Amino acid sequence: MTSYIGSGPYCFSNSLCMALGEGAPPPALLEVLTGSPFGFQLIAGEVPLFDPLGWDPEIGLDTAIELLGYTCERSEGDDADAALARLQAAVEGGSALAGPLDMGLLLHQPGSGSATGADHYVAVLAVDEDTVVFHDPHGHPYATLPTAVFLEAWRAEKVAYIEQPYVLRSAFARGREVTPDEALHASLPRALAWLGIREDREVPPGSLGNAQGLERLAEQIATGELLSDAREMLETFSVRVGARRLSDAAAALAGGGHREAAGLLHAQARLLGGLQYPLVTGDDATVVSGLRRLAPTYDELRETLTRTVTPDGPAGAGR
Repeated sequence: MTSYIGSGPYCFSNSLCMALGEGAPPPALLEVLTGSPFGFQLIAGEVPLFDPLGWDPEIGLDTAIELLGYTCERSEGDDADAALARLQAAVEGGSALAGPLDMGLLLHQPGSGSATGADHYVAVLAVDEDTVVFHDPHGHPYATLPTAVFLEAWRAEKVAYIEQPYVLRSAFARGREVTPDEALHASLPRALAWLGIREDREVPPGSLGNAQGLERLAEQIATGELLSDAREMLETFSVRVGARRLSDAAAALAGGGHREAAGLLHAQARLLGGLQYPLVTGDDATVVSGLRRLAPTYDELRETLTRTVTPDGPAGAGR
């Protein structure tokens, strides 16, 4: 198994790694600890994302931070002036994790200029009344924006999964010593829970997860029902980040001794990654076939992890 190393849309894990500083685990492990590899969701029956039904980056970040034994200050809300004051105070103690921001309003990125609702996270390094300096993990170290422009992006009005604007995490500190292996082991019951259809998570009407979601997505592509925005999301974001998440989870679990689960994750990664070319070239029959082959693997992974997390059977299943 050759692990993937390269570019990709790992904005919140990369930004968390930068904010944690020296001693932080690599972004690949952070991503696995967030729980993102362990599911698929078709939000409202229309938006395809290779992460669990009811999951979002805010949930994932809080989970990874806690699993690693860190604490931080999380704040949100206020008007722009108060949010700016919070940000200025936060960076006095080191870099801060800001996000979600609206990627379409990050004007240092080519092609930006209008709000899209696409979420993004950055590590803020310095801020004054005129300029915000930050590491943008989308390929822009020491990026700058006028403060007013940054605040507008940070307001993230169109990002669906937050209720308050200007979400900020800062003052990261070790609350307890946890090794990466210990954090990975502790994450498995949560991964198992995400592989199920969690009744404790509210989702938009019409949302489908895992096999049901993938079967519905395959049907939409086969019948020509798939919205153009959804297809663009698959081509530019969802497939590549999903394949990378699965690949990183495979490597992490293999390193932790969970060879059977790692093998399934590796097979998922290869299957999903192999859909990028037919998707872009319009070979929909191959895409549909691949999605339908992928659909049952999430239940297979859940069964395998159930034996790992609860050796005597599925009772509890990590919930």
